[in-house]
Amino acid sequence: MSTEDRPAPRSLAEALRARDDASLAALLRSRPDLITPVPTDLTQLATRAGTRASVLRALERLDRFALQTAEALAVAGDPASYEEVLGLMAGDAGDPVVSGALPRALGTLREQALVWGGDDRLRLVRTAREVLAPSPQHPSPTGLGPAVQEATAGMSPGRIQEIVATAGLPSTHDSVSAVAALTALFTDRKRMAALLGQAPEESREVLSRLVWGPPYGQVTADPAPRLRWLLDRGLLLPTAPGTVVLPREVALHLRAGRAHRAPEPVSPAVEPASTHSPQVVDATAAGQAYTALATVEELLKEWDEGGPAVLRAGGLSVRDLKRTAVALDVAEPVAAFWVELAYAAGLLASDGEADERYAPTPAYDEWLEQPAAERWARLAEAWLTATRTPGLIGGRDAKDRTLSALGPGLDRSAAPEVRHRVLSLLAALPAGGAPSAESVLERLRWERPLRGPQRDEDLRSRLARWTLTEAELLGVTGRGALSAQGRALLGGPSSRPVDVSPSGPPQVPAGESAGPGDKLPVHHHRHHQPALREPLSPAEQAVATAAAARVLAPLLPEPLDHVLLQADLTAVAPGPLQRPLADMLGVLADVESKGGATVYRFTPASVRRALDAGSAASDLHAFLAAHSRTPVPQPLAYLIDDVARRHGHLRVGAASAYVRCDDDAVLSEILADKRAAALRLRRLAPTVLAAQADPATLLEGLRGLGYAPAAESAEGDVLITRAHAHRTPPRTAPEPVPEGPPTPDATLLSAAIRAIRAGDLAATAPRKPATGTPVSDGDLPRTSPAETLATMQAAVLTGEALWIGYVNAEGTASQRVIAPIRVEGGFVTAYDHTADEVRTYPLHRVTGVAELAEDQT
Repeated sequence: MSTEDRPAPRSLAEALRARDDASLAALLRSRPDLITPVPTDLTQLATRAGTRASVLRALERLDRFALQTAEALAVAGDPASYEEVLGLMAGDAGDPVVSGALPRALGTLREQALVWGGDDRLRLVRTAREVLAPSPQHPSPTGLGPAVQEATAGMSPGRIQEIVATAGLPSTHDSVSAVAALTALFTDRKRMAALLGQAPEESREVLSRLVWGPPYGQVTADPAPRLRWLLDRGLLLPTAPGTVVLPREVALHLRAGRAHRAPEPVSPAVEPASTHSPQVVDATAAGQAYTALATVEELLKEWDEGGPAVLRAGGLSVRDLKRTAVALDVAEPVAAFWVELAYAAGLLASDGEADERYAPTPAYDEWLEQPAAERWARLAEAWLTATRTPGLIGGRDAKDRTLSALGPGLDRSAAPEVRHRVLSLLAALPAGGAPSAESVLERLRWERPLRGPQRDEDLRSRLARWTLTEAELLGVTGRGALSAQGRALLGGPSSRPVDVSPSGPPQVPAGESAGPGDKLPVHHHRHHQPALREPLSPAEQAVATAAAARVLAPLLPEPLDHVLLQADLTAVAPGPLQRPLADMLGVLADVESKGGATVYRFTPASVRRALDAGSAASDLHAFLAAHSRTPVPQPLAYLIDDVARRHGHLRVGAASAYVRCDDDAVLSEILADKRAAALRLRRLAPTVLAAQADPATLLEGLRGLGYAPAAESAEGDVLITRAHAHRTPPRTAPEPVPEGPPTPDATLLSAAIRAIRAGDLAATAPRKPATGTPVSDGDLPRTSPAETLATMQAAVLTGEALWIGYVNAEGTASQRVIAPIRVEGGFVTAYDHTADEVRTYPLHRVTGVAELAEDQT
């Protein structure tokens, strides 16, 4: 049967049944909740597509013009013609841009099964109409009130006749014809203009305040003359005591036929606010990428021996976050971002011990051994796909509890999609183009106007702002423009085309008009709407991440094997240092300033720290001479020798603690020092002092007095103190919290469509009446075991398909269409059209069998 001869669908299920597989796949891809789980047939699919939760989810993913079209359908007739919808959208003047864009919007609504039917009978699914249609409790987004017929439903016949007479219409014999006459007057542009031309100026001002909504107003028991004039002619109708409404037909006349004050068929353009050369952008982003790596390393090195404690409710305390921000020399929100990024990348976790603390994971040590570009790519991928949102830290949750870093309640499932979309908009600009934040936000609001609570819309805007800030911190962008590695991280411009130009109507060849007959097939309309680029699959993202690392690698500075020693006891690292050099220098000196060049300062405490770690003075001299491009300054050499000469002169061991020194004068000096009173020392021998403090406290106390004691073992050997790296047990990175079911891949879509088609065939195929108990549509067939066996054996010989009722081992009944191949041993082996495979069924579980009608076999 051709498309032209096919009867108009009477339900959404019939409309879905008429679709081809490509169109069904487009529906299931755009609304993945419909196949979770896979429906048994198309009737169940249609039922699920009409549920309130699914419809709301679909409406929230419409762009602004498609949503405006759905709102127009909600206030139009049911069914509505294409011309009626076009009039509501384009108005009496017929806006050509709106007219050209309407086919695309209707195509979107049809594809997502929110609208069904031909151009002469367009139907919005009932649930969407209920959600979008106006009511006193839920004012319509179009600002239109109820129609005259609805508003006068509870009005007395006498009052309706009075309104008709005052409006200048002849009286009728019943209320139905009176309401019809009043409706005809309000929808007749000429007669309506003449009626309003008689209205007092004050009355027209009242109408102008209600015309764009809300359409409801308050009146007193004795209305003012300007209101009485409108009430007498039905231009305002009472809906409840003290409340009046502007009828829909009157409002549409005043709006020149338009349902919306400002239809928006074209998406706002995202234009560059500033432009930089691509080389400058890439260099800036690469520099920031290096800073990001250094910051994460510094953070985890700070927590290397065990970080802050985990709060009882989970997360990091405000005090610990402040300390971390001071250590990193950044603001607290930025410190929270780096902490969350390390956690999202699996480099940081809680150790799970009794005194639970945060610490680096074993994956951190593996990460440190990777090349710099690969380390950055891992951080960037974790940021791009994470649902945890650092920008929320410090805010309040639904129970008015403070949201803490690394704590619960930070997941926002929309975050990955917003990040991808913001970066895609940047990728569509010319290389080096940096848009303003407001233009990006305006575009996102058009693409996802969101009908949810205002706080949800505000969150989406904040997510976009945070994305722009975090992308700059991470080096995905440079000076506000997308970098080369950022483009590669998205999959590259050639792997997935991104259409982010202002979306206008589909292009129509010159000399032709764009009308209802020119609409594209349902499953092709996506090429003419703004492409909402979906996140890459895990496999695709892994390829893109590797490509981003390759792009970034040549832009990062090469690690240096030298520093510049200066006479003021500082060393300047003019760039990133090789890891062994950086590690040793971090022990021997303190970082004084960071940036493009890092400045290290040598102090007695830092030199003593290196000696405590087991280095000798000669080792330190040799290290500095080998890695300095300038001669070792004399003050630095003297500092090392002086600290080394005094290092270990005093020995501290466990008595509970003791101090030993070959020079008894030094011990006498310590005993005489009032600052040592807290250590509670007493002389045991000329060269030994005993203390009631533990060795660690005694060491710190003596160092505070200006001495350089060394710890010793029970055998009298100097103890070498090295930092103890604390690691958590192996931990996996936190899994993102998805926003609804994931988009199905091609394999799942194909299998789901086959199953739905087969189930629909079993449920709708015409059957011949069986010789046993008569059956009606939807009931399982009932036949005796003998009749079932005989019919099965006959079908094996003739090759015919049968319709059977079957009850599985769990007691679940189902209908199936099978083609029997073999019947033996109490089993039937058949090709199951429902499952699209050969299966074997026990005959005792077959409740009955019926032959299919001739045109179905």
